[in-house]
Amino acid sequence: MTFASLGLIEPLLRSLETLGYQTPTPVQAQAIPAVLAGRDLMAAAQTGTGKTAGFALPLLQLLAMEGPKVASNSVRALILVPTRELAEQVHEAVRQYAENLPLTTYAAYGGVSINPQMMKLRKGVDVLVATPGRLLDLYRQKALKFNQLQTLILDEADRMLDLGFSEELGNIYRVLPKQRQTLLFSATFSDAIRLLAGQMLNDPLSIEVSPRNVAANTVKQWVVVVDKKRKPELFIHLLRKGKWKQVLVFAKTRNGVDALVEKLQGLGVNADGIHGDKPQATRQRALDRFKASEVQILVATDVAARGLDIEDLPLVVNFDLPIVAEDYIHRIGRTGRAGATGEAISLVCADEVNQLSAIEMLTRQTLTRQTEQDFEPEHRVPDTDSSGQVVKKPKKPKKPKTSGGSKRNLGKWVESGDASAVEPSIKPVRKVPVFNTGPRKKKP
Repeated sequence: MTFASLGLIEPLLRSLETLGYQTPTPVQAQAIPAVLAGRDLMAAAQTGTGKTAGFALPLLQLLAMEGPKVASNSVRALILVPTRELAEQVHEAVRQYAENLPLTTYAAYGGVSINPQMMKLRKGVDVLVATPGRLLDLYRQKALKFNQLQTLILDEADRMLDLGFSEELGNIYRVLPKQRQTLLFSATFSDAIRLLAGQMLNDPLSIEVSPRNVAANTVKQWVVVVDKKRKPELFIHLLRKGKWKQVLVFAKTRNGVDALVEKLQGLGVNADGIHGDKPQATRQRALDRFKASEVQILVATDVAARGLDIEDLPLVVNFDLPIVAEDYIHRIGRTGRAGATGEAISLVCADEVNQLSAIEMLTRQTLTRQTEQDFEPEHRVPDTDSSGQVVKKPKKPKKPKTSGGSKRNLGKWVESGDASAVEPSIKPVRKVPVFNTGPRKKKP
């Protein structure tokens, strides 16, 4: 199968040739013909499957082949994404695909001044990539109109819901034209995503390019059990033992990111961290340095790392397991891409057994457990079965009671009159203190 056989026009084929694209991925092979045919689409596609090209290429072709020229302050296609980093990544991909087409593209997101974005939109753009919050800001300031909108794309819709954008999505939905094509892409098909699709899509074609909620089989996954307080020490031990060159590390909280980065830097390790409390410019600088291999260890929260796209990332470490099991899929999806092998190591303590169970239930596998010498945990991590259910530790069998329970039966020995009988051994009883039982003396 070739891109030409999918019905793409020559300008797009030239762009793909320049970018080195040769053969369509499974999601591209299924999505491109469906989008060109005008179908609404609901696709479960993990990061690294080529989903951006899967919706961007047919979108650009439809815009180039039909429809009026974009009017002032208008957009013809809207791509909604959860974070600034993903907005920049998707926009750059769209811009490259549209290199040989007479179409305009732009990205709008929060964390920067809104005025330049309002100025840019005055002439209108064919394709706008935006985060929900900034899109609504632009609309409320009358910098944006949707009367020409032909296509709405929700990219990483599950993450938008995780970040609490459901209200914003509802507000956006109410101001969009009812007659439009809608495409929804998500790493997983949760119940919330299916509900959202039912509200926003019209008779959609459903695509799942890999087994539901299963990580890429090119990623080797395992767990190292350890006590919570010894996680930093274990991570440093594994870093030195494995001679890791570049690692993306996920921590559960912002404080956790800062603490681990500080500890690593104190040991002379070239490390940096990103989380929601850091300014956008600082986060972007850390990402750029990591991509350029100027930083060895990048520690991140799930939200901050969303949209991070790095080629040939060999290793992902879950310093903390995610609270939401689906985030595990997102995390380890950053390694083992495009057929390359990768590793995902999770440091798990006894407090995280419920998260581990949820992950194993979601991915339908039991993760291999290992212990590292000198780091054996004092607090045991309970076992789980093949379905992810926690297996209770079997109770120790009760010892049979001796006659009379734990007490010595002196009566039978005395009554037997058998002097040869073995006299029971009796431990001396500690002398019980005697308290004054007389009448209390009155105080003078």
